[in-house]
Amino acid sequence: SKLKPGELLKEKQIMQDYGIGRLPMREIMVRLQQENLIETIPRMGTVVTRLDIKHMRDVVELRLELECVVAKLAAERITEEELEQMERLLVQIGACVDNGNMEKIVELDGQFHDILYRASRNDRLVGIINNLREQLTRFRTISMAYPGRLKKTIEEHTQLVEAIAARDVDLAQQLAVEHMANSEQTLLQDINERRQQQNKDR
Repeated sequence: SKLKPGELLKEKQIMQDYGIGRLPMREIMVRLQQENLIETIPRMGTVVTRLDIKHMRDVVELRLELECVVAKLAAERITEEELEQMERLLVQIGACVDNGNMEKIVELDGQFHDILYRASRNDRLVGIINNLREQLTRFRTISMAYPGRLKKTIEEHTQLVEAIAARDVDLAQQLAVEHMANSEQTLLQDINERRQQQNKDR
């Protein structure tokens, strides 16, 4: 989210900043275009795509179903070590909330979900849901930055871990659905508020 929707990408600057060559840069640009994160506009160049609500809702709809499957399988197959790792990550995320280190929070949240998905013991499922998660990265960052959402996310994650630890499949699935629905609602609220503010500023 450092580059805003509609912002022009300066490829040479990016290559210099990250120390990458022309060939890797081309591969990166192809991947970003495939994931609808950038687009090439004639006579202008390559820009960051605008937030596509329809695309976001399509991905959320599909991911919601898969998160239910993950929660079910994790509740049946997770190890005690994985549960402890998830609990430790929740504590670390909570500590980062106070200093507002959003970059670190997103990183730790990613690790939390990595363990959760791995606990399903289904590699194909993990591959599919990780692809969908990547497509929502930009939206997740916006949603988590919304006032009060981070603390609510930690609460929801804590409840999910407790349900999985108790091997309560039904509750784990219910909490997974509620978490995704709450994240989507927060994101849409944030986007609507931004649009209203933009209209006032015009």
